[in-house]
Amino acid sequence: MKRGHVILEEFESAVLSGNRLGDPHVRTVPVYLPPSYGADRERRYPVTFVLSGFTGRGRALLNDNPWSPALHERMDALIARGACEEMILVLPDCFTRYGGSQYLNSSATGRYEDHVIAELVPHVDRAYRTLPGREHRGVMGKSSGGYGALALAMRHPEVFGAVASHSGDIYFEYCYRGDVPGFCSQIQQAGGLEAWLQAFASKLQKKHEDLTALNILAMAAAYSPNPDASPLGIDLPCDLESGAFREDVWRRWLEHDPLRMIERHADALRGARLVYLDCGTRDEFHLHHGARLFSRRLAALGITHEFEEFPDGHMNVHYRYDVSLPRMSRALAPVAGVAR
Repeated sequence: MKRGHVILEEFESAVLSGNRLGDPHVRTVPVYLPPSYGADRERRYPVTFVLSGFTGRGRALLNDNPWSPALHERMDALIARGACEEMILVLPDCFTRYGGSQYLNSSATGRYEDHVIAELVPHVDRAYRTLPGREHRGVMGKSSGGYGALALAMRHPEVFGAVASHSGDIYFEYCYRGDVPGFCSQIQQAGGLEAWLQAFASKLQKKHEDLTALNILAMAAAYSPNPDASPLGIDLPCDLESGAFREDVWRRWLEHDPLRMIERHADALRGARLVYLDCGTRDEFHLHHGARLFSRRLAALGITHEFEEFPDGHMNVHYRYDVSLPRMSRALAPVAGVAR
């Protein structure tokens, strides 16, 4: 079987330099080049940006697992058996101290949306033999990466012409709101937000409840930043003293919910070559409800899309890339929709 090649690029970001968290502005960005890339010097390829989930970064998609091939190995196998067209894959690193950025610009974390759109996309087009234009450029991901894929595709249709979301964060009332009371209790018990963060960082083993609380903090940093808020420049969805839910902050979160964004960005989705989403019917974060509602809203707006459900949960679902990668590659091919 012919194999592709992965390049680990050290990319120095101008827009991430000086971010409030002090997170590194030099990031390792894996780039997968398909098997024929080195031999066929005249050929140009579609490109897909693959976004990792919460607490992950691009390199995590290359992890070795005897029962679940890494992304580049999965791609090689799909190409070898004729299921997938060749394309370049780019795996950004948008990790933050809070576990992730949701691929959005935020004064609390950094300009991660600009990093992808204004830095990585043009860099990849300059450095590699890509097919230019949105018609040959896609974005996909799982969980927070699935959210980022939908958000970037809706907000930047001039950049991305196809999108695939695996178990993406949709319908915030179900996937986030129920975790706010537990977050509030943890922060109160720790003696404040900074004390909790310090304790979290020092833990050798991060437990489920720790990551659940971190997730709420990360979402607040992405959806409701406030440079003037003390101590971290974030408006939280609850009052840490009284425990009261903050409806004004929650409304800001909802502005970023893909379910609430559809009407504002319907034309972007309507013009895409592929809109694909899936979810497990037993998703632990209740994201299957959001995916179903999103699909219904798309249908009501007359937006062509593909929606699949799988009989599983949120974890260990990378096998679903065997479905989405071939569809993405065909959608982005020079003649869309034509299989090999």
